[in-house]
Amino acid sequence: MKPVELDEFPVHQVPMSMARVGSSDRNFYDRCYLNAHDRSGELFLITGLGTYPNLGVVDAFATVRAGDVQHSVKFSDALEERSTRQQVGSYRIEVVQPLSELRVVCEDDALAFDLTWRGSFPAVLEQTHLMLAGPRPTLDAQRFAQVGTWEGVLSVAGVDHAVSPDTWVGTRDRSWGIRPVGEAEPAARAAEEPMEGFWWLYVPMRFDDFALIVIVQESPDGFRTLNDATRVFPDGRVEQLGWPRVEIDYRPGTREPTGARLHLTTPDGSPLLVEVEPLQGVALHVGCGYGGDPEWSHGLWKGRGWASATTYDLKDPDIQARLPWGVTDFAARATCDGQVGWGLFEHASMGRHDPSGFADWAAVR
Repeated sequence: MKPVELDEFPVHQVPMSMARVGSSDRNFYDRCYLNAHDRSGELFLITGLGTYPNLGVVDAFATVRAGDVQHSVKFSDALEERSTRQQVGSYRIEVVQPLSELRVVCEDDALAFDLTWRGSFPAVLEQTHLMLAGPRPTLDAQRFAQVGTWEGVLSVAGVDHAVSPDTWVGTRDRSWGIRPVGEAEPAARAAEEPMEGFWWLYVPMRFDDFALIVIVQESPDGFRTLNDATRVFPDGRVEQLGWPRVEIDYRPGTREPTGARLHLTTPDGSPLLVEVEPLQGVALHVGCGYGGDPEWSHGLWKGRGWASATTYDLKDPDIQARLPWGVTDFAARATCDGQVGWGLFEHASMGRHDPSGFADWAAVR
């Protein structure tokens, strides 16, 4: 094995070349996620790029929902070596200024953009995230998150849209560690205890004077397995906001959220209410490769130089039937402490969740 360019820099954390990662787990990954919307929810872009060193794969995706149509492009290739270059096919991410400014470019006939991201507040490290299936970690990851604005041009189905930072906002994160990627693995002993349910909430929001990042994950009985609520200020201060109490309104007969109230607590004990209005949503398992996507998943070996473009009619009954069975990202509007903010409302409620009154996988309100 030869040294790689990263070995020239003082970034090593284990006694081996940066050509390798510190874990031999096949599911090691390093991925970024970004979204952008115009505050109306009429156009909603979600995109990201991931590397899977132990699988030898790099891939990326981009999807835009416009009304009831969703346009998606996907790229995958062999990962020849680990480096600071983030590119696959005609998709690339350039780090203009670390933790502050990125340029994201996609050149495809179906969906294209040249967009610059600028962080509005400092990036913040989230709590580490651990999930187990029996004795084995299925997710053991670290992530940082940031809210910001976008500038550039977005072309959807041949129509150009000017993207101005006065209007276009979004959130982004980078995570790395262990999570299921590539081909599915045998359940093995974990099959003895099948999953009863999955309940997840992730709400990063950008306001004029601060940013909020709220993360909650609960077991079917309501036991909280991940709790992270912070407020980030322009000077880098991070304020913890206690143990959120979450109220979600669902469209009758569904698990589609129509509104939410997050009851937070400031360090001096004062209540802080965040009221959220979800706008247009994108199911991450439809055209984005996240868990439950039957067409493509992150880290899956598709051969060299693979690319694909798909258009989805979201009124198609077959697509609608898939929507409840995964995580959905909503562009969202929020009010907090007298300010109006914009960002992401990411939610999944599958299977049993006692606090919500869902008894099993089929239960709705």
